[in-house]
Amino acid sequence: MIQRILVAYDGSEPASKAFELAADLGKKYSASLHVLAVAKPPEFGDDVETEAILENSQRHYTKVLAALKNRAALLAVSPRFEIVVGHPADQIVYHAEQTGADLIVMGHRGKSFVKRLLIGSVSRQVMDHAHCAVLIVR
Repeated sequence: MIQRILVAYDGSEPASKAFELAADLGKKYSASLHVLAVAKPPEFGDDVETEAILENSQRHYTKVLAALKNRAALLAVSPRFEIVVGHPADQIVYHAEQTGADLIVMGHRGKSFVKRLLIGSVSRQVMDHAHCAVLIVR
């Protein structure tokens, strides 16, 4: 039975579809929803630059999640929203474990085959390391 759903949300079209599906599943199974946005730090940069990028990312996700809160109200769901900093796949897997999620729902970004080979995809990394079921929405 599905009791807790973690939704990885970045404001993209696939993430919006993932949220819609997760909200529908949450209502059908009376499951709690946890929406997670991950601000990714830059790979390189000095402390001041990194701090500025992270602050900008957190402001961006605050706005994105505010709009999603309105959408959630229209769908009659009350998710918990959280913004964290780190590598997206690591944070999604970690928060799924911490919240006891039974299901992770996330969008597929549609990277090219070459990009997936070179840098991997967040969805693939989550599927490989998650302790629970992962649903990828296209």
